[in-house]
Formats: sequence, structure tokens, C-alpha cells
Amino acid sequence: MTPAPTLQELIDGVHADSSDDEALLQLSEASKTVGDLERLADALLDHFVEQCRRSGHSWSEISGALGVSKQAAHKRFTADAPSFERFTERARTVLSQSEREAHRLGHGFVGTEHILLALVAVVDGLAARVLAEAGISKSIVEENVLVLIKRGTATEEGTLPLTPKAKAVLRHAVDEALRLGHNYIGTEHLLLGLVGDEQSVAGKVLLELRASYGFIKDRTLALLAGLSEA
Repeated sequence: MTPAPTLQELIDGVHADSSDDEALLQLSEASKTVGDLERLADALLDHFVEQCRRSGHSWSEISGALGVSKQAAHKRFTADAPSFERFTERARTVLSQSEREAHRLGHGFVGTEHILLALVAVVDGLAARVLAEAGISKSIVEENVLVLIKRGTATEEGTLPLTPKAKAVLRHAVDEALRLGHNYIGTEHLLLGLVGDEQSVAGKVLLELRASYGFIKDRTLALLAGLSEA
């Protein structure tokens, strides 16, 4: 088995990536490293669980290999992203763009941070207009994302796996659309799904930029009302 990084190797990496020897800066760098490892671990397990499912293995077999109960494995790995039938063309463009953003940052997975970067990149979407009103640009988002996570070195091509939190954003976007009485999922619903999870990277960035759930929802409804009147 390929050995995982040792604690000393991780400590040395944090020292190497820190701009100086100030303890708080090193702690911040260590926090980013831990976040990166957690997201990679989630994506790694998702990949091989999906491989087992395609090979015909049961949830009992999978849970045994994972060392957890069947109920825990089923709950953890069956929370799939919703189908994209009701997603608008712009929302689908955002999802495609999020994968490109992940590749650009050298990440081997698509997380909430990549969806947020895509939302500000697709400038003709309603979400981008809401964010622009808050003074939030792609460069500002990327700067804040890179405070929380580091650029990676992944070189994989093609489709990247969604992290569990990214999948949850898509499900939350569907819920937001239903709450608003909409029969489609647009970029505005993706944004509401993002800001609703304050523990995700995207949620933390939006909070840092003072774009709260209440603000995003109010501006979204105001813009939708304006479009309806027009």
C-alpha cells in the first residue's frame, strides 16, 4: 500500500508553505491542509464506493469493507445529486464551468468553492448579478477561496467527482426552487443552496464577504420581481 503522508511530512509541508515562522500563520496553513485532506478523502471514498456499486456489490459488502453499519454506509453514499432535467441552461453551464475551475486550481474534485467560482464566472446568470450587487467579483472570490484551501497539483482530465457538500448544494438548490414555487432550477437557486451551508468553503467565503442568506434571498427575489414585471 502506498504510505500516507506522515505527521512529520505534513508538519514540514505546513512550514514550507507558510510565509514566515509566525505561529498563527502556520496554524492557518495547517487548517487549509486539513481541509484539503478531508475533501480529498471524501472524493476518494466516493470514487471507490461508486466503483463497487457498478461492480454489483451490495451495501452489506460495502459497509463491511468500510467497517461501518449498512445504514451508515447507505446514508453516507446514497445522497446523490439530483437529475438535471429541471436545471436551466445557465445552471448547467455553471456546473460545467465548476469542473473547469477545479481543473484550473489543480483539484481532483468539484467542491462548493468551484461552484461559487463558476457562478461569478457565468456573468449572464441571475446569481452573478446578485453577487455583483454585493461587490463580489471572481477575483475576490478566488482570493478568499485560496485563503481556505491551497492550489492543488491534480492533473486528471475529464469528469471529476462532486464532493458530498457539492452534491448537497444541488439538492438544496432544488429545495430552494420548490420553496419559491419555481418549476426550474436556475443559477439563483444554486447560489441560495451555497449560502445556506455556512460550514462549506463557499459558505464561509460568502459570509466573509458579508453576503448572508438573507441578503442573497432578498436580492434574488427583488431581481426576479423586476424580471417578471419587465
